[in-house]
Amino acid sequence: MSSQTTVKSDSSADAPSRWGIFGNLAFTVILIASSVSNLGIGMFDTAMSWLMTSLNPDPMMVSAVQVATTLPLFLLTFPAGALADLVDARRLLISAQVAVTLISIAFAVIVSLHWAAPTSLLATTFLLGVGGALAAPAWLLITPMLVPKDDLDSAIAINNTNFNVSRAIGPALGGFAIAAISIDVPFWCYCAGNLALLAAVVWWRGPRRIRETLPAERLSSALRTGLRYARYNRDIDSTLIRAVAFFLFASAYWALLPLVAKTQMHNGAAIYGVLLGMIGVGSIVGSFALNWLKERLGPDRLAALGTAGTIAALVMYGAAREPVLATAASLLAGASWIIVMTTLFVSAQVALPDWVRGRGLAIFLTVYFGAMTLGSALWGKVASIEGLSTALYLAAAGAFLGLIATWRRKLQTAAALDLSPAMHWRSPVFVRRVEDDEGPILVTIEYRIDPEDKAPFLAAMQEIGLERRRDGAFAWNVFEDAAVVDRVIETFLIQSLLELKHLRARVTQADRAVEQRAHQYLREPPRVTFLVSPARTRPLRRRFSALPRSPAVETSATG
Repeated sequence: MSSQTTVKSDSSADAPSRWGIFGNLAFTVILIASSVSNLGIGMFDTAMSWLMTSLNPDPMMVSAVQVATTLPLFLLTFPAGALADLVDARRLLISAQVAVTLISIAFAVIVSLHWAAPTSLLATTFLLGVGGALAAPAWLLITPMLVPKDDLDSAIAINNTNFNVSRAIGPALGGFAIAAISIDVPFWCYCAGNLALLAAVVWWRGPRRIRETLPAERLSSALRTGLRYARYNRDIDSTLIRAVAFFLFASAYWALLPLVAKTQMHNGAAIYGVLLGMIGVGSIVGSFALNWLKERLGPDRLAALGTAGTIAALVMYGAAREPVLATAASLLAGASWIIVMTTLFVSAQVALPDWVRGRGLAIFLTVYFGAMTLGSALWGKVASIEGLSTALYLAAAGAFLGLIATWRRKLQTAAALDLSPAMHWRSPVFVRRVEDDEGPILVTIEYRIDPEDKAPFLAAMQEIGLERRRDGAFAWNVFEDAAVVDRVIETFLIQSLLELKHLRARVTQADRAVEQRAHQYLREPPRVTFLVSPARTRPLRRRFSALPRSPAVETSATG
């Protein structure tokens, strides 16, 4: 990151404890609060979808709940990821959690007073999604702040287990609470969970952060940089394409499951809660089997196995007329979901260096939520026109075709790369003072090579071109000297001197290895030149056009 990023952990955090990772008080407190919050979220999700079936059972309206949940996450997660790279993650979490808590209390009051309507339900879901979008990238960033690096794997595994257990229990509790007490109980439980999580984050004090020497990026620049990095990173590109091909079709059962329970099987909220709970149980089973399966199948075949399980679950949901078959489908769907989701998430994680991690993961989440939003709306529409079972069968067929079409896109190919900063570029030396905002800067690098090595050298330069553009360059190209057979010139533009400094800090050890492979063909060291664009003055025509208009001025401006 560019502004304030290096986390300096306290010595107490690094000291071993007989309680293992649970000896870390901050991690344990936030874990407990997250458990309570996730339990409330599971109850809330069940109650929201079931409330809509009571207010308006049309498939489009029921699936609109899922759309309203994921649409703000699709629209705002990426800007939130850039913000998380630039500001303090804890403060961002507190602000988002305060908003979510206030909105949840307001809607719980509305439901208790029997004022709920489809419009208020969808509006509340959308606003809660906005809060979730702002918090999501920050949550991904604070886990390394809570525990020492050696305990990070254990922390992630415990967090996943905590989420899955809450996901298994919460929906079932929500369904039984609706059936046994009233519809407003899950909403108040959700409020209590939000208050518990807010209190834990306010109590926690993050480790001291060491500020970088470079000025912070502007938010607009950070957004462009994150998008540019994803565009020119082949590993992220493959992961995102595989994610769209899966989530677009897997979203069908998330959006239509309330109707499977109510209209297809003619059951109540309790059965719907059980089906959601069984998805959580399946996720737990899938989590335990994940490492064993990955060792034997590898990430690509593991993701294919999860997709195949999802296809089978969609078919089973479409055929289910009794709870037994639907319960089996939920178990299979949950296990398959966690397998694919984890495989894709790890594929995104291992492809990202620290400086762009928040933005990169936010892009992954944006694609995920976008596919879920579009898929939920699509399958709700198909179900309203062609019927519920037909929609689920078509989603299964689409998931199969998506797997076939994207099979050549491999996952976790960056797992072995060293993405730590290389810092091997020398700082440019200028005769005159160049301000940070001056630019653009034209960088030219002259190479002398053996003509017989030109083909492999140019192939290596294409990889270097991707590196330059990922890290901030534009208008990159390579030119051969038509008069001197051994001379090749690389050129690219940098927006400003500050951006050049950022580019220098972003080059990784993996990038350096690519450069070294290209440099093995050189006869002599490369020669680097930095050309700074002079300050631009306003054109004569524009200066005159700003003056009060008169025939004399117009004549002189055009003449």
